[in-house]
This record gives sequence, structure tokens and C-alpha cells, in this order.
Amino acid sequence: MASSTAATPNTVSKIGHGLAKILHIDLQEEKNYEQQVTRGESMYSLGPDAEDVYVEAEPTVLEYFQQFAPTWGGTGNYFLSFFPFVTWIGRYNLKWAYGDIVAGLTVGCVVIPQGMAYSQLALLPPEFGLYSSFVGVLLYWFFATSKDITIGPVAVMSTLVGNIVADVPVADRPHVASALALISGCIVFALGIFRLGFIVDYIPLTAIAAFMTGSALNIAVGQVPTMMGIKGFNTRESTYKVFINTLKHLGRTKIDAAMGLTALFFLYLLRWVFTSFLVKKFPRWQRTWFFLSTLRTAFVILLYTMISWIVNRNRRDDPLFGILEQVPKGFQHMGLPRVSSSDISHFTTELPATVIVLLIEHIAISKSFGRVNNYTINPSQELIAIGITNIFGPFFGAYPATGSFSRTAIKSKAGVRTPFAGVITAGIVLIAIYLLTAVFFYIPDASLSAVIIHAVLDLITPPNAVYKFWRVSPIEAIIFFVGVIVTIFSNIENGIYVTVAVSGALLLFRIAKARGHFLGKVKVHSVVGDHLIGSSSDSSNATSSTDLDSLSRIPGIPLVKDYGSVGSKILAPDFDSSRNVFLPLDHRDGSNPSVEVVSPYPGIFVYRFSEGFLYANASHYTEHLVSHIFATTRRTNAQAYGKPGDRPWNDPGPKNPEKQAQLESELPTLKAIILDFSSVNNVDITSVQNLLDVRTQLDRYASPDIVEWHFASVGNRWTKRALSSAGFGFPPDNGKDQWKPVFSVAEVAGSEEVTVSDGEIERQIEKARDGDPEAARGLTSIERRRRKIVPVASIGRPFFHVDLEGAVASAVRNVKIIS
Repeated sequence: MASSTAATPNTVSKIGHGLAKILHIDLQEEKNYEQQVTRGESMYSLGPDAEDVYVEAEPTVLEYFQQFAPTWGGTGNYFLSFFPFVTWIGRYNLKWAYGDIVAGLTVGCVVIPQGMAYSQLALLPPEFGLYSSFVGVLLYWFFATSKDITIGPVAVMSTLVGNIVADVPVADRPHVASALALISGCIVFALGIFRLGFIVDYIPLTAIAAFMTGSALNIAVGQVPTMMGIKGFNTRESTYKVFINTLKHLGRTKIDAAMGLTALFFLYLLRWVFTSFLVKKFPRWQRTWFFLSTLRTAFVILLYTMISWIVNRNRRDDPLFGILEQVPKGFQHMGLPRVSSSDISHFTTELPATVIVLLIEHIAISKSFGRVNNYTINPSQELIAIGITNIFGPFFGAYPATGSFSRTAIKSKAGVRTPFAGVITAGIVLIAIYLLTAVFFYIPDASLSAVIIHAVLDLITPPNAVYKFWRVSPIEAIIFFVGVIVTIFSNIENGIYVTVAVSGALLLFRIAKARGHFLGKVKVHSVVGDHLIGSSSDSSNATSSTDLDSLSRIPGIPLVKDYGSVGSKILAPDFDSSRNVFLPLDHRDGSNPSVEVVSPYPGIFVYRFSEGFLYANASHYTEHLVSHIFATTRRTNAQAYGKPGDRPWNDPGPKNPEKQAQLESELPTLKAIILDFSSVNNVDITSVQNLLDVRTQLDRYASPDIVEWHFASVGNRWTKRALSSAGFGFPPDNGKDQWKPVFSVAEVAGSEEVTVSDGEIERQIEKARDGDPEAARGLTSIERRRRKIVPVASIGRPFFHVDLEGAVASAVRNVKIIS
């Protein structure tokens, strides 16, 4: 085998080797297995050309860091990615504009009443809800990768803000809310700048669903007293306490209930009429009914505002029921936000929950609508968008804002085409801030509470979805209920922390307690209808023997090759359609228990990792591996402990050695271990050290025999480097003389042109077309070059195999030779 000559070490290399010698560091030079090949002795013989040999180069530390080194093009793309609108704004057209205008107007009519309602949840004056609505939709489109998402005040975030400022003097509440928006916005912006959007993926769907459901119940129950006009207790206590107190104080219900209950009834009635009844009666007008349905909130608020004006116009100072009262015109609170240590001290403990809500609501919603509408969002860029919105929002008087599920759904169904629709919505909100504030004076508080209840009840996870959780993963369904219960009996913040913490603990537990599988071999066939694919009865899909025989004599047209053997011609009607698959010996994967899964060879074990192989689960894997081997094999040297004093203190040995030896006489001795690394991407020092310890333990167990360690489907070069640094990937030193390599090889086109007349090829292809038109069609594209055989993987580490079949073939062959 041709080996690469080492380059002359430079000055840096000489210095490094000198330091290593002084510090007594045993440098491991890259080495490859050297073999003496004699034709006929191995399944693969090296060709005469050096280019046929493939030896994989070991990755270097410099190479690792070079992949992260910035390039001019990459740097430009990085900064350009901050402004995604430049990729589509140049193609903006009238059709897009029409869709954006319709969607923007629709959302604008919804966000105005919702914004003022949610500001009540935040214990802030109603104008702050309008400010947050305006800034969110105005700034987002510059940085958006989602066309559907709508940023603004939302129920859960507003409730968190209200919980934070509840104990703050009324005059200071806007300052604390603005400071919270600024600080949380900076944190989220930093996460986006460093492209850490992937951290949201660590929050599972069940945690998000539990958080949304618990929060919706918390908010809805907390708004019932306001809708009923009931006062006299704290509506921001735990959900169960608010529910109990509401029932206790039902006798204090006021006329507000007439404005609240009927408004809630009309909201659900209009939704049923426009989304169910009229759609079935007049399906051709379905889009019209959709737009009317989305405007139901604005219609109900206008209706009850008019009723309130009629009732209270002559009693502005003493209204019959609670109304919104004065809403200042314009941006009265615009200016530099006040951020002081005293303001920050009010929300220090709630800041993590605030950031989590900003992240999971927005990213979860944007990802969901991206999948529905067939586009992909950039989570890190979305974090930048949320961060920018909340950083600049306080300059306008806004409080924390994030993506809204209800308004996003409306915007998507309204036919939005680009993120520019947010500018249209901002225009509608701006008109409301300057021209409609006088109308807002008479909006009933109870009707706004009805709007909030109507909006948040849609966030509750439906029973059918919960049942699907149970079907997919019962333990995660339990986590869902735990999160909801904690939210109801504690608060929203604790519900967030518990669901995220428990989900993270479950993830770590699954990794740490991952259980691998010992595999056996089963010969299977593929069946279509009542016959085997490739069998003689499958004549419709087979090319005739005569046709293939005639084609095989034409230079440049390759023969059908049998696996593991090069040059043997297989006639299509007679080829063996069977293949080997590897299944768990215990059938814990759900395979048919009646199928007999057999070990590939006595004393050879095939072990598949299921959840990666890292420090967290390395001991669990190796303990399982060793315990199974000890239970199913016998020690090679039964007299290893000749005297009682030779036996380890923790190994009492059998009570009856003779009887135990008789029982174990039928068990095989350990020969080889094959590890399936198809699910392993990286290894670490701890996991490799575990393998080394196990190898030492099993070498003693099998002494004086040799235990071979084979690895299949190692897909990461750094994993190969780590394993080879520990001495894996090569045959044992004391077994090289008897060992012969088994390589997986493939055919590739050679460089030598083949002279074949086009007429001869056409005649043979025409002849084959009668037997199999598809095969003949494929033959027309065959390159007229000689085929040559090359190894698929590096021959420098022959115990690293492409697949399990090759690993098993190598291990079995070597065991048979040595035996």
C-alpha cells in the first residue's frame, strides 16, 4: 500500500515536539494500518494505480477552527441577514400590495380593542396598549422572516407585567413596564445577534401547550369578576382562589354583568354564524364570512360603546357601570425611558419568565404558521426582531410585546403576502391614537373583559390534542397536566419554570438512561402481492437472461454485481432477492416475536446505541454491554483463578465450581464486539475512556484469546479520530499475522475510453427493451468507460466499517481464520 510521506516539520512543529518531550507527553502520530497483500488472499486487492487506494486524512485542530473562520462573503451575508426585507422589497408588486392592505386593515381593526383590553391586564392605562400595538407592527417588518406574525401586546405577557407592577405606585407603573421591555429586549436581541435561536428548540411542545393552557385559564378566571362587576378581592391571586372568591361574591354582581355577559355571548354567536352557519348555507361567500367574522370584536366593542354613550353621556362623572374613561390623544408618554436600579429591582426575579414568554410565544407561533404556509423562518433573526421592537418600544411608551396567536391567525387567513402588511396596521393604530380617543372614553370595562376572555379561551389546548399527546408520549402528557395544575394553583411564572425544568429533566433522563440493543441477523425478502420481488415469477420486472448475457459482452456496459464479490455475473431472473437486516434479539423494537433473530456467530456481539454516546450515558451503556456478555458467555480460561487468593474480593465465584463449569460448557467464549455508531455523532473523553476500560476488562475475561472491536457507520471524522487515538480501528497487535482485511468496495467509472460502435449498443438496448423497458431506458445513459473497483471507506483503519453487514462479515471471517 502506498503511504503518504510526512512533510518536513517546520519550526513550530519542532518547538511543539520539544515541549512535548520536556513535559513527557506521548505524542500520537497519525498512523494507518499497513498490510501485505497477496492476490487471492483478500476480498479486495489493490489496483496497479496508486489512485485506487483511499486513505482518509485525520482531521486536525486547525481544520476544526477553520470551519468557523469568517470569510468576506460570510461576513457580508451575516450583516445582510439582519435586514431580510432587502431580499423581497425589490420584487414588491400590486398583487402583493392588495393582499397586504386587506390583511393590514383587518388586523388593525382587531388590535385596537385587544390592545386596550390587554393594557388592563398589565394594570396600565389603555393608551399604553395602543403604543405597544403601534411600535410592534411598525418595526417588525424590517427584520421579519415571517409574513404572518403580528407583534404587539398579548394576554400572557400583559398578565406578567401586571403581576410585576401590582405592588408599584400607579404613577411609576409605566416606567417599570418600559424598563422591563428595554432590559428583556436587550437580552433577546443579544441571543439573536449570537445566533442562539436554537435554544428555543429545547422547550418542547407539551411545555408550551401547558403554559398556554394554564395561562389562558388564569387570565379568563381573573377577568370574570371585572366582567360581572364584582369587587372586593384580589383578582391576581392563584387561579383557584380567584375562582372560589368569585363564587363567594356572586351576590355583589352589578349592572356591568349585562354589558359583559351579553358581549361575550354576541362574540361567540357571531363567530358561529360567520364560521359555521353561513359557510354551510352559502359556501361561495366563504371569504366574505371570514372577514366579517374577524371584525366581530370591533363590531361588538362599537355596539357596546354606543350603548354606553347613550346611557352615560349625561353622567360622565358617575357612570352607571365601569367605563374606560379618558384616553389621551397622541404619544403623550414619548421620550427616553427611565431605567433605574429601583425600577429594575421590581422585576429581577420575574425577568427569566419574561424572556421565556417573549421567546416561546413568538417562535412557536411563527414556526407553526411557517409550516402551514410553506416557508421557513430564521429563529435567530426573529429574536432580533423581538429585541429591536422591545428596545425601541419604550421610547414611545410601550411595554413588552411579542407575537400574538389570534391576530397572526387572522392575518394569515386574510391573505397577507409580505411582512409589509404591518405598516398598514400601524397606520390604522396611528389613526386611532390621534382621532378616536374621544370614542374610547365610553368603552365598558366589562365588554373589554369579555373580549379578553373570548381571545384567551382559544389558547386552551383542546381535549383531542391532549389525547394525541397521550398516544404519542404518555409521560409528556403527564408533564402537560403538571404544568397546568401548577399554573392554576400557583402562578404563571411557576408554571413556566416547572414545565421547562421537568421537560429538561426528562430529556437528561432519556439521554442518561439510554438503553442500547443487542442485534441479531434475519434474512428477509421483499414481497409485492403474492410473489417475491426478483423471483422467477416476477417476470414483469425482469430482463431476460439472454439479453443480459448479450449486453454483458459489450465493453463499457457493466455487469450486475453480487454483494461482496466483484466480477460475478448474476442473471436477473435468478438473482437472490433476500437481504440481511439486524433486529434486537429481545424484539423490544416491536418486530414480530415469531421471527427468529440469531446471533451472527457464537461469541460475536452486535450492539447498537440508541441515544448517542456521551459522558452522561457512557457508563449506562457499557454496564449493559458487559453484563449481557458475562451472562451469555463463559470465561476463556476457566482456571484463571487457580487459588482463592487470586480471585478479586468482589467476585465470590460459584458455590459449586464443577456444576457451574458444566452449565457454562455450552456457552461460547467472547470473540468480537461490533458497535453500531449510526446514532452516534460525537464522543467525548469520558465515553472513550469508558470504552478503554471495558476493553481492558473484557481482554482479561477473554484472555488468552483476542477480542476484536469493530465499529459500523461511524459518520463523524472527529469520532473516528477520537476512537483511533484510543487504539480502536486497527486489528490487535498480537493477531495481525492471522488477520486478513475485508473491505467494502464500489464500482466507479475509469478514465480509459472504450471503443464501442453506437449501432451495436443500440441493437442490444433495443433487444433488452422487450424484456424490461425501464432497465433499457437506464442503459441508454451508461458511460462508455471501463469500470474499476475502489474502497468505499479508508483502508487505513480497517475496523471502521461502512455498515453492519461489512462489520459482521469482517468479524466472522477473522474469527473463523483464527479458530
